[in-house]
Amino acid sequence: MHIFDHIDPSRLERRDAQLWVLAIAMLLIFAAGIALLIYPAAFAGPVILSAHVLKRVFVGFCVLSMLVVGYLMERRIQIGRLRRRLREEESRRQRLLNEASADLLATLPAMEHFRDRLAMEFRRAAHAQLPLSLLMVSIAPARRLTDPGDVIMAYGDAAKAMIRKLRGEDSIYLFRPGVFGVVLPGVVAANALLVRERLSAGLAAASGDVPRFTSYLESVNFLEDVATAHQMEKAAKSFSPEEFTEKAAA
Repeated sequence: MHIFDHIDPSRLERRDAQLWVLAIAMLLIFAAGIALLIYPAAFAGPVILSAHVLKRVFVGFCVLSMLVVGYLMERRIQIGRLRRRLREEESRRQRLLNEASADLLATLPAMEHFRDRLAMEFRRAAHAQLPLSLLMVSIAPARRLTDPGDVIMAYGDAAKAMIRKLRGEDSIYLFRPGVFGVVLPGVVAANALLVRERLSAGLAAASGDVPRFTSYLESVNFLEDVATAHQMEKAAKSFSPEEFTEKAAA
C-alpha cells in the first residue's frame, strides 16, 4: 500500500477499502493492547475496586470494542452497497445519454437529403439573386475517448450545440461520422463568418472545461466562392480535414 503518492481516480475504491481495513485493524490492535493492560488488574487482585467489578469492566470493555468494530464493518458494507448502486445508476444514466445522442444523430438527414435541399435552395437563390452559404463542420474527439459510446455522445452534444445556434430556416446534415453540413439560406459570406464564430463558441462550450472534442469549420458562399450547385456539393463532399483531425485529437 503506497501512502505518499499520487492517487489515481480509477483506483479510488481500492484505496478506500485499504483505509477501512487499516482503521479496523488499528482499532483491533488498540483494543487488544488495552485489554492486555487491564487484564492483570482485573484478574490478579483488587486494586481499588473489587475483583468482581474489575472483571465486569474488563468484559464490558471487550464487548464495547467488538461492538465498535462490528459497527464499522457493517457501515463499510452498507457504504459499499450504496456505491455499487450509484455506479449502476451512473452507468444507466450514461447509457441513456449515449442512446439519446445516437438517436439524435440518426434523425439528422444525410447527404441525399442535403443534395435535394441544396438544389432547391440554389434554384431559389439563383432565380432571385439571393446569397446562399454552406457551413461545413468537422468534430475531432479527444484521443482519451476510447469508448465508442463516449465518441457518439461527443458527436451528439456537438450536434445539439449547433442546432441551438441555428435559425428556423437553416438546416443541418450529417455527411459522415463527425462531419456536418449546415445550409444557410440568404446569408452572405460576411454573415457566414459570424455564424461560424457563433457555432465555434457553442461547440467550445459543449466540449467542456476538459475538452472532449475540437471543431474545425469552413464556409462556402454562392456568388463569392462558387457559381453552381455542383461546385457547392463538390466542396461539401471533398471536405475532409484529416490533418486537422489528427492534430486536434492529439
